[in-house]
Amino acid sequence: MASDNSGISPCIATSWWQPALFAGLAGGMGWGIRGQYGHETGAMIAGLLVSLTLVFLMAPPTIKSLSAARAAALATAAIGIGGTMTYGQTIGLTQNANFIGHWEAWRWGMIGLSIKGGIWISFAGAFLGIGLGGVKYRYREMLLLMGGLLVAYMAGIFLLNSPFDPANKELPGIYFSESWYWNPDGVDLKPRYEYWGGLLFALVALVVYASLIRKDRLSLHMALWGFLGGALGFPLGQCLQSFHAWNPEVFHHGFWVSLDPYMNWWNMMEITFGTIMGSLLGLGIWLNRARIHFPTETEPHNSIPSAWEWGLFVVHCFLLVAAEFIEIPVIMELYDNGLILAIIPIVAVTGGAWWPYFLIFPVTLVPIAGKTLRSLGYEEMSISLQAGWILYVILPVSLAVLAAVYFKKKADLGQSCRQFAGIALLATTWLYFSLNYAFFNFPFPWLPWTGRTPSGLIFTTCAVGLTLLVLFGTRKGHAPSATAAS
Repeated sequence: MASDNSGISPCIATSWWQPALFAGLAGGMGWGIRGQYGHETGAMIAGLLVSLTLVFLMAPPTIKSLSAARAAALATAAIGIGGTMTYGQTIGLTQNANFIGHWEAWRWGMIGLSIKGGIWISFAGAFLGIGLGGVKYRYREMLLLMGGLLVAYMAGIFLLNSPFDPANKELPGIYFSESWYWNPDGVDLKPRYEYWGGLLFALVALVVYASLIRKDRLSLHMALWGFLGGALGFPLGQCLQSFHAWNPEVFHHGFWVSLDPYMNWWNMMEITFGTIMGSLLGLGIWLNRARIHFPTETEPHNSIPSAWEWGLFVVHCFLLVAAEFIEIPVIMELYDNGLILAIIPIVAVTGGAWWPYFLIFPVTLVPIAGKTLRSLGYEEMSISLQAGWILYVILPVSLAVLAAVYFKKKADLGQSCRQFAGIALLATTWLYFSLNYAFFNFPFPWLPWTGRTPSGLIFTTCAVGLTLLVLFGTRKGHAPSATAAS
């Protein structure tokens, strides 16, 4: 199929530091919040905030909101794919008590984090490039592509993540979790199944299809920048946490004596990871700004009928709830796979006019709202169930659905991408900040400090920074020229 990127090709006069700085703030806050909510759906918070920030900064104001919403929604859905991978035991190789001073284990753990982080963020970069590159993908084509990625995924699992038979101490040749190699006398080891090989094969298949078959150069370049962001961000973030574990005496002096008891170093790792990956995605899109194209038409060819879009919205939300909260085994098994979880959103966003707004607002929110209620209302019982349902589920989800309807109608009236992205970024920033702040039991800095207070202060700084960007950030317009970079 030939590439078609004959749409608008703006040259944006945004300074390099703006996408690097503000996408870093979005990524740091989003990935730090992700830590409370879990792998696939939690990661979508970071993908949403980073992609909206970059669309706000890099898309020309003449572009209509649907194109911008589609790009942000694709990146948001794609960043959830990597959440399939296990990494807790990989981190353990770099900081568990029995590995302190074991440099070989530390290096192997960091290599594993680099590979897993690179794969994770590369999916987001590739689909962000698909959304911004101007190549027109049809939803049927995207459905076939996702099927092909599943085939590649299974091949990668077979070749790189097999065999896996802990009962007989048979593990893959390249394995980044707890094993008898590191603990030869371990009798209670519980090695975890690793999926990185399958996702690596799927990622390669995606990049090959987009770059070689569809000639989508921006997707290729952003996949590489995403890989760099994840490959640096994950291990560098973990360097902080492992340094704390390896050198406790450093934190027995100076200001650390007062601060260290309140530091959640795991969350600091997540915040650092998110900041680095967001900044590098921002720098990557700025360096490739001449490759940003938008179709001249707002609707994709062969678009999905509106009734089908609403039906897919209901089905996907039901599957999310059934997998996470009702715990129906077969659905849990399916939606525990990030690729399968992403099929409906990516296909529907590609071919729909409603689904970009569904994904940005209610779809991303539903599991987060439910997990907030579960934690505060059912587990901690810090709020009555009636109040919890109203405050953390019914009210925000209802407003999110209304927001999707509102912005779809505004898109039909010709709303610009900058107007949409600015309002959406403000709304989602403070929505997820607020839900997480409630999850943290409102760690106001003037109250007695807890292990969540430092993270809360960092998230506040990030949210305020993004707010200032939307309220006061200006762009000079279009530069006379821009040279595509790597």
